[in-house]
Amino acid sequence: MGIIRVTNIRVYAFHGCLNEETKIGSDYRVDVAVKANLQVSAQSDRLKDTVDYVHVNRIVKEEMAIPSKLLEHVAKRILNRIFDEIAIANEATVEVSKINPPIGGNVQMVTIEMTSTRS
Repeated sequence: MGIIRVTNIRVYAFHGCLNEETKIGSDYRVDVAVKANLQVSAQSDRLKDTVDYVHVNRIVKEEMAIPSKLLEHVAKRILNRIFDEIAIANEATVEVSKINPPIGGNVQMVTIEMTSTRS
């Protein structure tokens, strides 16, 4: 087993329960870790045998572009696509962070983290 991490994917998106959040938008950070058997790619040196981080980045950007009320909903969509599109993924963790959330306080970010395994 090994882990491919794509860290600090920066996206401007329109998630939130407040009307202002879906109109004005916010900055987000997404971190993804995918566990997979990396022994084949370590031997073959072929991109098709590993978790392509360009593919992971594209999944994140596409799913973040779809407005949702809850970050949990976005994270679950990202996880679903990872397992649908990356055959060697056995487990994945997605963290979605809203930078400077509008919660009436001096808060750098709020983060949700979800982990799923291939069923």
